[in-house]
Amino acid sequence: MNTSILLLILALIGIGSYLLGSRRAAVLSGGRPSNMHSRAGYHGSYAVIWTVLPAALILCAWLIVSPLVVTSAVRGNFPEDVRAQSEAQQSLTYGMVTSIARGLQRLTPEEMAQIDADVAAVRPLLASKGVAIAGDPQRFMIDAAQTLNTMTSTSRIAMIAVVLLAAVGGAIYALRAIAPRFRARNQVEKVILAALIVASSIAILTTIGIVLSMLTEAIQFFTMVPAHQFFFGTVWDPRFAAAGATDSSGQFGLIPLLAGTLYIGFVAMLVAVPVGLFSAIYMSEYASPRLRSVAKPLLEVLAGIPTIVYGFFALTTVGPFLRDISTQINGLATGNYANFIQAQSVITAGFVMGIMLIPYVSSLSDDIITAVPRSLRDGSLGLGATRSETIKRVIVPAALPGIVGAVLMTASRAIGETMIVVLAAGVAARLQLNPFEPMTTVTVKIVSQLTGDLEFTSPQTLVAFALGITLFAITLCLNIYALYIVRKYREQYE
Repeated sequence: MNTSILLLILALIGIGSYLLGSRRAAVLSGGRPSNMHSRAGYHGSYAVIWTVLPAALILCAWLIVSPLVVTSAVRGNFPEDVRAQSEAQQSLTYGMVTSIARGLQRLTPEEMAQIDADVAAVRPLLASKGVAIAGDPQRFMIDAAQTLNTMTSTSRIAMIAVVLLAAVGGAIYALRAIAPRFRARNQVEKVILAALIVASSIAILTTIGIVLSMLTEAIQFFTMVPAHQFFFGTVWDPRFAAAGATDSSGQFGLIPLLAGTLYIGFVAMLVAVPVGLFSAIYMSEYASPRLRSVAKPLLEVLAGIPTIVYGFFALTTVGPFLRDISTQINGLATGNYANFIQAQSVITAGFVMGIMLIPYVSSLSDDIITAVPRSLRDGSLGLGATRSETIKRVIVPAALPGIVGAVLMTASRAIGETMIVVLAAGVAARLQLNPFEPMTTVTVKIVSQLTGDLEFTSPQTLVAFALGITLFAITLCLNIYALYIVRKYREQYE
């Protein structure tokens, strides 16, 4: 019986316990639900919790611990000369044992007898069953594989028995606990509260883990490269070193990458915010329900397009178009038909990224504007204000905190974009103000520094973690500023 079937049986037992618990509560109530402290559904849910939750916890713990115990036992029975080898060599040996164990399960009793008589027959027999082995196995490997299969089978049988006994025992305990004054609702709500706490803790712990993983590697980088050279350096020249080299030669100036990130993000926001906000105002205040039902999904389709497609669009269409049109403008103005806009440039990447960000601004702002109470609109129009004046003086100020939050969330999305920048703005780390020239961003260099055969302890690789923690700090500052703006301009409406 595999794990999926066991989970199905566990679910069926849970459904049965729910039905039995609800029915028992209904019988005890005597047809009057007020006789019971909790409704019948809570008693059924209480029975499900005691049926499924302990059994599921046992199952998860067994699936985690059992392979570790079996592996330790099998490797502990290796010969002394094998156990004296390095950890890597023992892992290779154990990998061959697991392959043999998998192949032995496919053999017939006659083939097993043949293996017991002749070890050399193992490799061709397993190859005929579709199990390839790197080398000729030794006798201890065959014995270890048989032990592995036996222990795994025994562990699985024991797991099934324990899990089913826990489920049945939990169901019996819960059904016996049902009584008129039993507070089933309180018990169920405690479990739900605990589940919510666990869910929120997972999100928080994941964030903490990400930060710590980047921070520890960034600290190691700063032991090789001074922090002031990284944060205030104006030249990015990491000078990739060969694998095994720990020389910190090269310049790791953050300023060109940070300038490119903010510059491209700023251009993107210049495109996305006005278009997205105006489209949100139109769809929420002016568009008919029929037009809105068509236009809003079409606009949000932009959010579902992969960013690599936007990058191709910028590389093959927008960039060449801007380059060619700049050539024509320069020729008409000066007579010199030389382009002043590069195909890969800040304006190309910013424009295409702004198109990608339009649905983020539009969708979030539309929901926020729609949530403004109808009474505010009616009151403004009743006092003689026009629709445009109502939008400008009533609706937008009421929705301003949410709009600011939407804009800053969009800015965080723009800062973290990679593929569009790679294809539309290039990878040159330059410090300049001309939007018609190429620049690059922090995210692009994070990818490039972690790509290739580099020693993971070299500063050329560890600098990616320093860039990552810097990008995280920028996003955190944006979020803090968003909270400040929201609190400053928040207004209460009744």
